[in-house]
Amino acid sequence: LQLVESGGGLVQPGGSLRLSCVASGSTLDYWAVGWFRQAPGKEREGITCIGSKFSTEYYADSVKGRFTISRDSAKNTVYLDLNSLKPEDTGVYICAAGWCSDDGPIWDEYEFKGQGTQVTVSS
Repeated sequence: LQLVESGGGLVQPGGSLRLSCVASGSTLDYWAVGWFRQAPGKEREGITCIGSKFSTEYYADSVKGRFTISRDSAKNTVYLDLNSLKPEDTGVYICAAGWCSDDGPIWDEYEFKGQGTQVTVSS
């Protein structure tokens, strides 16, 4: 399974972006998918994940109510909609396939990971 992220960029505070995680080599529906954020000088954060059969969704408090994760099975893609962006949302966003628990995504439990896409929130 290979994962490729896209959709990052520079956006003003309060703006929106849609990130895409496109899979190849396997059907993404078989996997739970998580998004992680790596900000400069900060620990990597698991911000959201969705279960393999829509059974589970998790959002970190830092993004709850502003970010939405969703699937498009026909396109073998998972999306992350980022709204009401803040400067502290700046970082590299990485999608990964693995396991989604009620406690959120844990980096070491994800076997397949993309390279990431940069999101910069600045005026």
